[in-house]
This record gives sequence, structure tokens and C-alpha cells, in this order.
Amino acid sequence: MTDWMIYGATGYTGRLIAEAAVACGHRPLLAGRSAEKLKKLAQRLNLDYVVFRVDPIPDLKAYGVRLVLNCAGPFVNTAVPMQQACLAAGVHYLDITVETPVFERTLTFDAEARERGIVMMSGVGFDTIPADCLASYVVERVPDATSLEIMLDLRLLRGELGFTSGTLKSIMGMLPAGIRVRRDGSPQSYDLGTHGKLFCFPDGPRRVVPVPCGDVCNIYHATGIPNITAYIALPDWAWFGLRYGGALAQFALRSSALRHGLRLPIERLIHGPSEQRRHSVRALVGARAVNKHGHGAGAWLETSEPYRFSVSAALRTVEQVLVRRLQGVLTPSMAFGADFVLGIDGARRWDS
Repeated sequence: MTDWMIYGATGYTGRLIAEAAVACGHRPLLAGRSAEKLKKLAQRLNLDYVVFRVDPIPDLKAYGVRLVLNCAGPFVNTAVPMQQACLAAGVHYLDITVETPVFERTLTFDAEARERGIVMMSGVGFDTIPADCLASYVVERVPDATSLEIMLDLRLLRGELGFTSGTLKSIMGMLPAGIRVRRDGSPQSYDLGTHGKLFCFPDGPRRVVPVPCGDVCNIYHATGIPNITAYIALPDWAWFGLRYGGALAQFALRSSALRHGLRLPIERLIHGPSEQRRHSVRALVGARAVNKHGHGAGAWLETSEPYRFSVSAALRTVEQVLVRRLQGVLTPSMAFGADFVLGIDGARRWDS
């Protein structure tokens, strides 16, 4: 299949998706800003490549693709111009972001996407697909739910750091605005480290704190539930560190000079999880929906390591979008149903 493009193909996740695509018989067009890096990857995978930036907005008609998978973060810089290019060319748009501003901006293109007959879907990796599909699953059991909580246990602070530099830069860019939650249907922001609590995971109680991610926006679009919070489980030392130092860190990161100064050391020192980690670590996502009478339902979903999951999830989403008749801004569960996640890389779900 040669009619889709990976933009940001030489980044950590983009490269893994390109390799997995070739292994599955796909022949995506590789794209990005660095001719040198693209040439090396394209030669190794025997694929074609094109070099361009998203500023100015590219003319995608010249490349003959039906779909673009954007893997070039931080997506707050690349998503909108690439989305505008896709709208102009009538090309489906997907990305692997977790950035809340990107999800909020993507939603504004719904009418245009429907008019052009294309799909626009942000967050076709981890943790968006697991959280979105699990939320839809529990809401099906409590259709009058008024509140929803998402719980993430990524084991990220145990042993090897499980982030890429791109993910860290994306998180760093979101933190100055605070942690986005949904209250009575409207977005609100919490300060970093506040509103933490204990929550019972399958292996016992864990301390959790609201986390910056696009789940709150995406899940509200899919379910309409007015009160949504996404949490992450942390070791006690990290939980207390954020509780007492989170507001200061959030304030400091409002300095564009500091964020810019941190980019270079992050890029030099953070290279993403090793192959051994990608094949040995599991992630856990929980969801619980409750109605105004206190009746609720919950479920857990175990997946492969987040970046490994993202590779499989993005590739499966590309395949489904190219063969289905879909249009508009959709979440994965809206497009493919709550069970879509169960077909991705050994995901396992159970009720709580």
C-alpha cells in the first residue's frame, strides 16, 4: 500500500511505525524536514521519501497520497498546518499526539472535514486509544453517567525512563497552562500536583494525580460526559514532590526561555525506551463511570509498552481509515467501536 505518508518518519516513533509498516507489506511515503536522515531511512527500508516543512503549508496533492500520519512533535507546532494541508488536498489526517491544545484545535475542523469527505483523528496511539475505547466501554454500561475517571499506570518511573524527547517536550509545553479537566461540560485547569488522591488499582491502592493529556477533550467529544478527569499513578516520592513543588515547576515553565533552554539537553540525553523495555513492560489503564445516583461501572485494560502499542495502534488505524467510509473529526471509539483496542498488540480488558 503506497498511498499514505508518514510525516516525521525519522523520529523515534515515526521510524518504528515505518519499520512495522514495511514488515506488514505497506510502502508508505516517508516525509520530514531532514533530507540526510530521510535518505538513510528510505534506503534501509527501500521506500520513497520527500523533504518539506509544514511552514509554509505544503501542497499534498503533489505526492498522490490519500492519508497523512503525522508523527512530528511537538504537535502543537505541526498539527494545524498539516491539517490545513490535508483539508486543501482532501487527504485523511491522523496523528499520535497526547497534547490537549491539539485535540481542542482538531475539533474545530469537523465541519470542514465532513464537507471534504475526510477523517481527522488526533491521538491514534497510546494513551488515547486505550482511554477512549475503555471510556466508551464503561459508558455503555452506565449510559446516564455524569462523571468519568481515567487511571494510568505506566510504570514510567521504575527503572529506565520510558519517554522519548518528543514526549517530554510536548508535556513541557502543556504544563504552563495547568492540568485540563472537564467540569459541568466546560474545560477547567488544575495546578500541577493538586487534587491528588488514593485510588485502588488491581495490585492495591496507589497515589494518583491529575495528568496533562488530551483524554479529557477526546473522551468528552466521544461520550458527552460533563465531568472527566485523567489521573496517573506515581511512586510516593514523585507524588509528594509534585504536591509540594508542582506549582513552582509549572510557574517556572511559563518562561519560554527556560523551555527553549531545556530542549537541547532533552534531545541529547533522552532517546526513548530500549528495545528490551518495549518488549518487556506492560501498561495499565482504568476507567470508571458513575451516574448521579452513585451507580457506576469500571474496567481495566492492560496493553503492551506504550510506544510499542502506539506503533501497532497507528498502523491498524491507518489500515481501517483507508478501507472504511468515514468523515469528520472522530475519536477511535467513535470510528471503530469500544472493542477496537482489543485487536491491538495483545490488549486485555476486564471488569472491575
